[in-house]
Amino acid sequence: MADNISRETFSGIVSNETPDKNKIAEASRIIAALQHELEELAELGSGPFAAAIYDAEGNLVVKMPNTVTLDNCSHNHAEMNVIKAAEEKLSTYDLSPFHLKLYSTSEPCLMCMGGIMWSGIKEVYYGVPTESVEEITGFDEGYKPGWVEEFKKRGIVVYGNIERELGEQVLRNYVAKGKIIYKPARQDEQ
Repeated sequence: MADNISRETFSGIVSNETPDKNKIAEASRIIAALQHELEELAELGSGPFAAAIYDAEGNLVVKMPNTVTLDNCSHNHAEMNVIKAAEEKLSTYDLSPFHLKLYSTSEPCLMCMGGIMWSGIKEVYYGVPTESVEEITGFDEGYKPGWVEEFKKRGIVVYGNIERELGEQVLRNYVAKGKIIYKPARQDEQ
């Protein structure tokens, strides 16, 4: 599959373009830093996810955590929060002229993928893949077949599984501390 890059060569990195070692190195640095901040953010009530947006020159534009439980708002995922903050900071709903890069500690869920696509973000880098997020936490990440290739069709570069092991440990720590695993009750669970 075109989405998947050789695990031997790029340590399980997923990408929809020819892998760029410099992009992977920069993403690794940024995502690892976000992962290291999550424990403190979780103690303050945030969910176990964070995202940051950088400009084309590598400057931080904004950084935000997941605030679903803090704000009692189901759409306040880290990616949605950071996109909103970038739009407010840049005074626009169309981020495409800025060639922005979004870095997230975990693979975007179904809702966040839509937000990324419609905001004009040009590049997406993520840490923990959906299957690990769901297995470790029980969060429902949504149905999203072929999303990496669909983003490519729309001109959005994707790299994933960056700092995966670190991110998986952060999620395990969150769960072990008994933090809130937020998800709606389903009919069969009531």
